[in-house]
Amino acid sequence: MTDKEPDMSNLSMLELFGMEVETQAAILNENLLVLETLPTQTSEDEKQEKIIEALMRAAHSIKGAARIVQIEAAVKIAHFMEDCFVGVKAGNISLSPDQIDVLLAGVDLLLGISQVGEPGLDNWLAEHNQEIGNTISAIAAILGRRKTDREPPQKDTANSTPEVPRPQQAIAPSSETDAEVPPQQQIAIPENPKEVTVVPTTPDRVLRVSRENLNRLMGLAGEALIDAKWFDSFADSLLQLKKRQGELSEILEKLHRIFPDINYQGSEYLKAAVKKQQECAEVLADRLNEVELFSSRSANLSDRLYREVIASHMRPFADGVESFPRMVRDLARQLHKQVKLEIIGSSTPVDRDILQKLEAPLTHILRNSIDHGIELPEERKAAGKPAAGTVRIEAVHRGGMLSIIVADDGKGMGLEQLRSQIVTQKLVTAEMATQLTENELMEFLFLPGFSTADRVTEISGRGVGLDVAKSMVQEVGGTLRAISHPGEGMSFHFQLPLTLSVIRTLLVEISGEPFAFPLTRIERVVMLPKDKIYLVENQQFFIWNEQNIGLVAAHQVLELTPSATFNSELLSVIVIGDRLNYYGLVVDRFLGERDLVVRPLDPRLGKVQDISAAALREDGSLILIVDVADLVRSIDNLLASKHLHLVSQEETSYNIEKQQKSILVVDDSITVREMERKLLENKGYQVEVAVDGMDGWNAVRTGNYDLIITDVDMPRMDGIELVNQIKTNPTLKSTPVIIVSYKDREEDRIRGMEAGADYYLTKSSFHDDSLIDAVRDVIGT
Repeated sequence: MTDKEPDMSNLSMLELFGMEVETQAAILNENLLVLETLPTQTSEDEKQEKIIEALMRAAHSIKGAARIVQIEAAVKIAHFMEDCFVGVKAGNISLSPDQIDVLLAGVDLLLGISQVGEPGLDNWLAEHNQEIGNTISAIAAILGRRKTDREPPQKDTANSTPEVPRPQQAIAPSSETDAEVPPQQQIAIPENPKEVTVVPTTPDRVLRVSRENLNRLMGLAGEALIDAKWFDSFADSLLQLKKRQGELSEILEKLHRIFPDINYQGSEYLKAAVKKQQECAEVLADRLNEVELFSSRSANLSDRLYREVIASHMRPFADGVESFPRMVRDLARQLHKQVKLEIIGSSTPVDRDILQKLEAPLTHILRNSIDHGIELPEERKAAGKPAAGTVRIEAVHRGGMLSIIVADDGKGMGLEQLRSQIVTQKLVTAEMATQLTENELMEFLFLPGFSTADRVTEISGRGVGLDVAKSMVQEVGGTLRAISHPGEGMSFHFQLPLTLSVIRTLLVEISGEPFAFPLTRIERVVMLPKDKIYLVENQQFFIWNEQNIGLVAAHQVLELTPSATFNSELLSVIVIGDRLNYYGLVVDRFLGERDLVVRPLDPRLGKVQDISAAALREDGSLILIVDVADLVRSIDNLLASKHLHLVSQEETSYNIEKQQKSILVVDDSITVREMERKLLENKGYQVEVAVDGMDGWNAVRTGNYDLIITDVDMPRMDGIELVNQIKTNPTLKSTPVIIVSYKDREEDRIRGMEAGADYYLTKSSFHDDSLIDAVRDVIGT
C-alpha cells in the first residue's frame, strides 16, 4: 500500500493515450450496439438522446487525446465520428446497420492505433494507411447523407459508402490484473502488470496491492475466521466446567446436611469450602460471559474481514462479458442471421481468476450457438419462431455456487443424430450406442475434436472447443453439462465455486483420518444397505439413476488400513466420476459439509497422488483435500490391475495387531510435516512429529523411536546439528536417521552423510516411493 498520489510520470504519453482510447472505445461499442436496436421514432427519445451524448463525449475525448500525442489519423477518425453523432442528435442523420458497421470499424482502428508502441507506430500507420483512408472516407460519406426514413440493410447504389473491411471483434480490456472498484473509481495501469492500482476520483489516497499480497491476505483472513471459531469450543468447555462447579456445590451442601454434629473445626472447613466454591463459581461465570462476548465480537470481526477480502477479489460478471455483445452482433451479421444477446446477472460478483478463465469457454459456446444453433430468419419463420434468435447468458449465486447458463432458442441437437455421429466417428459400437443414456450421449460433445457439424467453418463446428470449456471447469473444481431440446434450443450449465480460495467440501472419515471432497466433484452421497450390492465377475456394483455404479473401498485406493467400522451393514458411499465412468467410493462415515480455506501444498513436495491441497480445520489440525480426477485415475488403474478387493469382505493383507515401528518426523513446515506423517501412517507406522530441531532433540531424548526423519533448514537447531547430536550420544547413536530436504546440491548431501545420516532424500520423493522404500530399507515394515 502507499499513501502517495498516483505517479504517472513513468508512463509515456502514448501509454496514457492508449488508456484513454481503451476506456472510451468500450463506451462507443456499447452505445452503438444499443443505438442500433432503437427504432427511429419511439417513446424512448430521451434514452436515445443520452446515448448520443455519451457517444459524442467519447469521440471528443479520443480526438483531444489524439491531438496531444499528434496522431493525425486518430484525430480525423474521431473528428468525423463526433460529427456523425452531432448530426444524429440534430436529426440530420439516421444510422443504418451498415453505417454502424462503418463506425464500429472506426472504433477498431482507434483501438489498433492505441495498442501500438511508440517504436512501431509509424510503420503500423503506413501499413494500415489504405484501411484508415477507406474508413475515414466511409464515415465522411455518412455525413453527406440527409435524414430519411430508416432504410433496410440492402445496398443503395446512389448513396453507397466506400467498401471497408467488416469490423473485427474489438479487443476487450485485459482483465488479468483488474481489481473490482466502485463506479466512482477508475483503474490506472501500473508499472508492474501484476499490480492493481485503484485511483479514486476523490482526493483519497492510492491503494496499490499486488496479486500475491492479495492472495496472502485472503489466506490470513480465512485462517483468522477459522481461529475465531475455536472460541466456541473453548466457551463450551467453560460451560462444562461451570456445570461441574454446580455439581460440586450440591455435593458440599449435602455434606453439610448429612453431618450436622461434625466438630467445630470440620464445620469451619466445610463452610470455607462452600465459600471458596461460590467464589470460584462467580469468577467462572464472569470469565465465561467475557469469553462469550469476546468470541462473538471476534467471530463477527473475522467474518467481516473475510468477506471484505473476498469482495476485493471479486468483480461483476459484466466485466468478463463486456465484449460479447459486439462479438455476437458482428458474427450474426456475417452469417446473415438476426441474434439478440441477453445478459442476466451482470452485477453478480465472480472471482476474478474464474472470470478470466471463463472468457474462452463462453466464447466457444456463443460462436457455436450462433453458427450452428440459431437458424436463418427464413428457417425460423417457417418453424413458427421469431425471425431474431435469442442467446441468453445468466449468472447467479445458487446453493453456495456460481451458476452460469448459456442458452439459445435455436434448433437444438437431435439425440439420434448425435448417436449416429458417435458411431460414425468410431467412438463406440452401434450396439453400445443404443444403450447410452441422454446424459452419456451429451458427454461426447466435450471430447477433443468431436463435432456433429456437416462442415467445420472458420467460425465454429458444434462441439469443437467444448473440450476447452470442460477442461477449464474441471481445473477450477466445477461441473459442466449440456442439455438439448430438439427444435427449441440448447443450453450449457456451469456450476463453479464462488472463489478459488475457499471451497465447499464434504468431510469424510477414511481409516480414522478426515479427508475433504470438493462438493462440485461429488455426484451424490448414498447410505447403501449391503443387500443392495450386486456381484458380477468379481466386481461389486449398485444401481443409481438406472446406471450400474462400481463399488470401491476408499481405504484401498488411498492405501490405508481399513477401520473396524468399515464393515457395517449400512455403507457410506460417495458417487464420483469423470465424463464416462462413475464409481461409488465407500468411506467410513460422513462428517458434514465445511467451507475450507485452500492451502496449496508445498511445491517442494511435487504432485502428491490423489491429493490436490490442504486446509486447516477449526481446531487447527490439517485436513487433506482429495483430487477427485486423480482418484478416478487411481481407481481405473486398480481395476486394470485386477487387484480391487470386495468392500464387503474383511481385508487380510493388513496385520493390524502387529507391533508398529515408531518414527519421529522433524520439520518446521506444517504441510510437509503432516504429509510425511500421513504417508507413513498409511503404511502402518506409528508417527510422532516435532516442529523444529530443538523440539525434535527434546523428543529424541525422552522417547523411544525406531527412526528419525528430519529436515535441514529449521529454527533453533537445524537438521545437520540434530543428526550430530544424535550420532554423538552413546545411547542414541544407533538410531537411524533419514534427512529429507529440498536442497539437492552435492555439497548438502555430503554434509548430511558426514553428520551420520543413513539416507539423504529430496522432498520431490513424495510423489514416488523413494521415501517409503528408504524407510523400509532402514527399519523394515
